[in-house]
Formats: sequence, structure tokens, C-alpha cells
Amino acid sequence: MPSPHAPLLSPSLLAGDHAALAASVRAVEDLGLSWLHVDIMDGHFVPNLTFGPETLAALRRHGAKLFFDTHLMLSEPHRYLEAFAKAGANLISIHIEPAYDHAAALARIRALGCRNGIVLNPGTPAEAIEPLLGQVDLVLVMTVQPGFGGQAFRPEMIAKIRQIDAWRRERGLDFRLEVDGGIDLANAPLCRAAGTDTFVAGTSFFKAADRAAYAAAIAAL
Repeated sequence: MPSPHAPLLSPSLLAGDHAALAASVRAVEDLGLSWLHVDIMDGHFVPNLTFGPETLAALRRHGAKLFFDTHLMLSEPHRYLEAFAKAGANLISIHIEPAYDHAAALARIRALGCRNGIVLNPGTPAEAIEPLLGQVDLVLVMTVQPGFGGQAFRPEMIAKIRQIDAWRRERGLDFRLEVDGGIDLANAPLCRAAGTDTFVAGTSFFKAADRAAYAAAIAAL
């Protein structure tokens, strides 16, 4: 059964032109899309470095109006919540894997005026986030091991998506269920059927021959 939420595409800035990020943002806005996924990597929790709060702030100064779906892939995400909220994040999602007070961090994100999200890596069982489901606005299931763009989708993650969606329905919860990693027009329908309503697409979106058609295909799922 599909998610009660309409399908939503959140293009990943990581796959945009890093020498012209504002232009990448405008390309998303020009299609009438509302969300932009911003991957924040620290070189510790994941083996790569990407953007910091100043990137978000600069994009806001350049007129970006998109909903910044901000994914913190950090060893200590709780230390940077204020900085990203101040910089213009609308939603801040944090990983379950590092050791810190997850519930307190999620509450802090909301106190800062943002929506919150909890994220789990491919090797992390769905049960790890189950106690937090009543405290979140979004659950992000990584469908690749995070750290680099352009990886292949892991179909075995479908069962995890289905389990989280079942808990959402059983408990009458209203969080969005997002997937990120190797998402394209071939596997997005499988994710949608399992309960996904929010699709992060990087390489497949920015390299699409017709981005408008790509966006329309996601919206029609």
C-alpha cells in the first residue's frame, strides 16, 4: 500500500556543480520542486568532506527559497544543530549510529524551529530507531553506505523500508519516509510500493537528459 504522503523529490546538491551551486539550486527551483537535499559529511563518520553551514547561508543570501532537507553525516551532529538551523536548514536529520543523546538532539532540532529526522545506514537494523519514531518528522533509510555519490542501490533495503512503514501505519504516525542512495526511475517504484514517499536523487537527477520528465515520473509514483 503506498504511503499516505504524496511522492516528493529531493534532489541532492552533492551531485550538482560544486563550482556553481547557486545555479544547481536554481535548476531545481525552475522545475517547480520544493525540496533540496544537502549532504553534510565530516570525513570521520563518512570518508568524505562536503559542505558546512556557510554553504547553506550563502545559498540563502543568493535567494534560495527551497526547503533545505539537511542530512548530517557527522560523528557529533548534536554539536552543529544551532549552526545549521541558523544557516537556513528547514529539516535536520541525524544518524542513529554515533553515540550521543539522540532523543535530546531531535528535541533540540525542533526547538530551533526546524523539522527533524533520524537516519540509519544499510547495516543498521530498523529496530535501532523504533523507540524514536514518535519523535520524528522524517525517517531516512540509506540505500547505499553513505560517503560518496553514484553508488548502486541496495535492493535488500526494501524490507527495512516496509518494516518502518508498517510501524508508521500501526501507530498512526505521520513522519515522511525517505530513501537516499542510488535512487533512479527503475528502483523508485519499488521503494514507493514499500512505503517511501520522499526520494533523494543525485546523480540520476542531475545527469538526466530531461530533468522535468524525471521529476514528473517521481511525482506520478
